[in-house]
Amino acid sequence: MEVYQTSFYSISSDNLVDLHPAGKKLEPKQLVKNDKKNVGTVTKALEGVTSYSTFMFGGFGLCGIPENAIAELAKKPIKGLTCISNNAGIDDFGLGLLLKNGQIDKMMSSYVGENYEFEYQMLSGELKVELTPQGTLAEKCRAAQAGIPAFYTPAGYRTEVAEGKEAREFNGKMHVLEHAYNADFAFVKAWKGDEAGNLIFKGTARNFNAVMYGAARITVVEVEELVPVGTLDPNQIHVPGIFVQRIFEGKTYQKKIEKEQLERDPPMSLDKNGIAKRLAQELKVVLCQVTSQA
Repeated sequence: MEVYQTSFYSISSDNLVDLHPAGKKLEPKQLVKNDKKNVGTVTKALEGVTSYSTFMFGGFGLCGIPENAIAELAKKPIKGLTCISNNAGIDDFGLGLLLKNGQIDKMMSSYVGENYEFEYQMLSGELKVELTPQGTLAEKCRAAQAGIPAFYTPAGYRTEVAEGKEAREFNGKMHVLEHAYNADFAFVKAWKGDEAGNLIFKGTARNFNAVMYGAARITVVEVEELVPVGTLDPNQIHVPGIFVQRIFEGKTYQKKIEKEQLERDPPMSLDKNGIAKRLAQELKVVLCQVTSQA
């Protein structure tokens, strides 16, 4: 029996028909699971985080945020952080906890959202804020993930977003040069994962998590359910474990809703009568607005 080292596991030739030529031959006694990614607890997952670091946080609003990692970071005596996230949660949850503690020095986001503490610190000058078009923010993460140092985009040309940046024309349209992010840690939330770091997202909680794994020097993933290697269906895996350095199973998830909106009236029918009634309601609102302005 011959044993080889691949990117993920030590495997034997008895179980393979063909082996990638990049495989490295090992002694049989070295046939062991070579991943050490399951760190067990959030405390161990955050070892090495320091003040004045740059962190990425997955999620959109409060959907798919790494709740356990953020809560643990809020307990640590670290400060001067630069945080890359689509937004900053709400006042008492998500990144709002770090803002409230004064741990964040700079936010790199696409919008302020429902976080009044974020708004206050930005307007008062306590917090440095770099607002970036949402698609550009996602691409800056994805570029870092793919090892692409920079890219051109038309978004933001002739606006404050483009100030001080190189611009070039492509196919008759001006584009702005944007650089990939450079982060120390990426904190990602997934639904399921195995001990080798393979991940499955659930629904819209995939959001920014999908462009942040592998986009920093160390990717830390928390999952709702951690299973042994081989449990996940390979066809359902969204992220291969090679992009993940640390993984743990989160103990609690509140999954708060940023802005709860309940339907007050029963849904209207989608037939022509229902559509006509809905259109009449909209026209009534518009006419009232026009009348009040007159």
